[in-house]
Amino acid sequence: MNDITLQSSLKGLQGVGAPKPAQSKPADGADGGVSFADTLSESLQKVNDLQKQADTAIEDFAAGKTGNIHETMIAVGKADLAFRLTMQVRNKIVEAYQEVMRMQV
Repeated sequence: MNDITLQSSLKGLQGVGAPKPAQSKPADGADGGVSFADTLSESLQKVNDLQKQADTAIEDFAAGKTGNIHETMIAVGKADLAFRLTMQVRNKIVEAYQEVMRMQV
């Protein structure tokens, strides 16, 4: 399975949010805040890792390297659940964006 790469799309989110004051603090600085784009990127990386683990478990099971179908199905279930949750989060973000665009009209 191919990696989920959204780095180019996430660069567009770097400017999202409240405007920063002239003396801006780093995102991971003393205020303890993490940017939305960083959080989203980290979450997508975790989903991608779960997908890779599931693919590896399936390949190992199909090749006969492991006979434990339970661990394989658990890995697939985790990847499926993480992906579905990610899709729901994406849908909510799109809905919020569309609502903001409707408010501007």
